[in-house]
Amino acid sequence: MIESENPYKDLYIYYIEGRVKSREIFGTSFIGNWEEDGFSFLFFSEPSHDEVKSLLNDQPELSLLDQFHMTYDEWQGGEVRPFTVGNFLITPPWFNSQIPNPKSQIILDPGVVFGTGTHPTTYDCLDMLERVCAEERIESAIDLGTGTGLLALAAARLGCGRTLAVDFNFLAVKTAKRNVELNRLEHRILAVQGRAEDFMDWSADLMIANIHYDIMRQLINSKGFLHKKWFILSGLLRSEARDIACKLSQLPVKILKKQERDGVWHTFFGRSLSMADDPLPITNHQSQR
Repeated sequence: MIESENPYKDLYIYYIEGRVKSREIFGTSFIGNWEEDGFSFLFFSEPSHDEVKSLLNDQPELSLLDQFHMTYDEWQGGEVRPFTVGNFLITPPWFNSQIPNPKSQIILDPGVVFGTGTHPTTYDCLDMLERVCAEERIESAIDLGTGTGLLALAAARLGCGRTLAVDFNFLAVKTAKRNVELNRLEHRILAVQGRAEDFMDWSADLMIANIHYDIMRQLINSKGFLHKKWFILSGLLRSEARDIACKLSQLPVKILKKQERDGVWHTFFGRSLSMADDPLPITNHQSQR
């Protein structure tokens, strides 16, 4: 395994109240803008005080709330290195890893988006993806709240013919598109920006949603949910999972597997009763990291 230089070694972050309308004044050190709830986080690889000052002069409605300097590993909560999950090897592009079966390798550049693949819910989604793809060929999938695009990439690696990867955050979609290109899967994955709720009528065999609880509730209450043959729902805390399980029990669906991690995170794998016969047994599983 050969390691090259991490392009995100140091991060200079400017926390701004308001939405940035133009990025044209930023130079090559600009990494991206994370927008959320009327606030912007501007990421640079070098100190960029002059660029930010110019931005504030051009958009006087913006205000600089704070600024930070940290390493990339500090931002991501740990060192970003290759790791394995099931039959997958997840590798940052600044590592050159040689493995016997290249189909099981996913090149993942998380950029400054959260979603390196090490979260317990991601592990469980990957496990359940492998499970359903081992049972039958999944022709189409939709990954709601795709983040870095990892689950969409995994679906494609497992043979899914076409996947729609959706995220509301522009920077997440930009990051997902880069990862699709790094893995040369542009012909099988389309990453788009939008609200997950607006894409529930998109036709797909499999729905993957590792997403916020409040959005999850809207997704499973939509008509489009029952038109998905299989579903993987994750990102749920204990009380949230109880509520989702209760709502699913009132729908014509069958939960095939329940996964619990660390006594905190919960994931459901199931199918619509109106879409297919069930070849798989129901299982309840608890695991600890």
